[in-house]
Amino acid sequence: MSLFRTKSVERSIAETDEPDHRLRKDLSAWDLTVFGVGVMIGTGIFVLTGQEAYRSAGPAIVISFVLAGIACALAAVCYAEFASTVPVAGSAYTFSYATLGELIAWIIGWDLVLELALGAAVVARGWSAYLQSLLDLPTWLAGDAARPDFGAIAIVVALTALGVLGTKLSGRFTSVLVVVKVAVVLFVVVAGLFFIKASNLTPFVPPSKPSSGESGLDSTLLQTVFGVEPTVFGIYGIIAAASVVFFAFIGFDIVATSAEETRNPQRDMPRGILGSLAIVTVLYAAVAFVVTGMLKYSDDRMNTAAPLAEAFSANGLEWASKIISVGAVAGLTTVVLVLMLGQARVLFAMSRDGLLPQGLAKVHPRFGTPYKITIITGAFVAVLAGFVPLSELSKLVSIGTLFAFVVVSAGVIVLRRTRPDLDRSFRVPGVPLVPILAIAACVWLMVNLSVETWLRFLVWMVLGVGLYVVYGRSHSRLGRDQAAGKA
Repeated sequence: MSLFRTKSVERSIAETDEPDHRLRKDLSAWDLTVFGVGVMIGTGIFVLTGQEAYRSAGPAIVISFVLAGIACALAAVCYAEFASTVPVAGSAYTFSYATLGELIAWIIGWDLVLELALGAAVVARGWSAYLQSLLDLPTWLAGDAARPDFGAIAIVVALTALGVLGTKLSGRFTSVLVVVKVAVVLFVVVAGLFFIKASNLTPFVPPSKPSSGESGLDSTLLQTVFGVEPTVFGIYGIIAAASVVFFAFIGFDIVATSAEETRNPQRDMPRGILGSLAIVTVLYAAVAFVVTGMLKYSDDRMNTAAPLAEAFSANGLEWASKIISVGAVAGLTTVVLVLMLGQARVLFAMSRDGLLPQGLAKVHPRFGTPYKITIITGAFVAVLAGFVPLSELSKLVSIGTLFAFVVVSAGVIVLRRTRPDLDRSFRVPGVPLVPILAIAACVWLMVNLSVETWLRFLVWMVLGVGLYVVYGRSHSRLGRDQAAGKA
């Protein structure tokens, strides 16, 4: 059963004090909340709001955002309990190691590469395109089929350097940009209220109608396995849109990767995770309401890459599009930064455990950051963002995140049974009901993803298991200690 050996909570916490692997504890509840808001307000609010209103839900896209927020909240309370009880870098990877065993922990760590590194690369490309449009730069800077995306490479390199210089410095930089983009979002809400037309919000829930749908590998798993005929609008359209706009909430779990660098994780981790999620859910719902009130959901201008700007242009406010673009650039900058910080912390935890080369887990003597892992992460993301077509692979970000949510929610139930003695400063209410609801909500969102996405995800998981068998299992620090009778 060595594949499922678990690492005790006490050992995980004790290893955080090892001289070569000690991260600097600089973060407060405010820093964590800023990280959460910084990573969540990005592509979702600036793009998906209009697109999903047009395609699936109409003005009821407001309800879709609320439903997605509730699904995330169920998982978020599970993350909050774990992060405050086991304040160690690694997030879902570390939590899985303490509850479900080493193999599952490795799979989750490997899975998080999909969410964090791939997500950072996708958003970096979006940042490059927005900046090129905002400043009217040469189009070749944003890349094409024949040339690399130099803008995306540049932002990744710059943010990698910032990540090496210190988590607190990264937090201050993020705080400034978060203020900018939240100000832009509030501008959209407040200014847009004056241009809402009741006719645009009627009917609020458009009547259901058959969808042209997709076929073959492009169809959803639910449609393929159970023969469910997809519809748009109506109740099913609202739920289908929630599966897509869920992408906009990806990121609150990244707050948990900073637990080891938090001064008072028992108090501050729950505040940071739940606080940031609450803020963005309210902002998302408000923006969705205003935008669908300013421009009819069936207008083709809603189905574009910049629906917020189009809504203002339709009401004679062309100048507002520049303000929105500034918010988008600021928003996407913080998303890339926080995603890469989270990825570095997960790989740092895996390296410290010996599942990856331990030398990579060395902390910089001056800056107190895992600089080797940070540089490697930056190089990997830069290559992905600059040279690899990511339009289809971006769907893997959602399925990777949802899978992590499922495992963490299950882990809460397991740890409550195996270690009821642990001091829990924050407890998930209604265990096991709330974690089970979180699992059910995430599985529902997963089955609404395409068969092709599932197949790619399974291939990635098989590659990960193969790497564990070849390297991780034999180099595991816990495994070696157990074999030597030290654990």
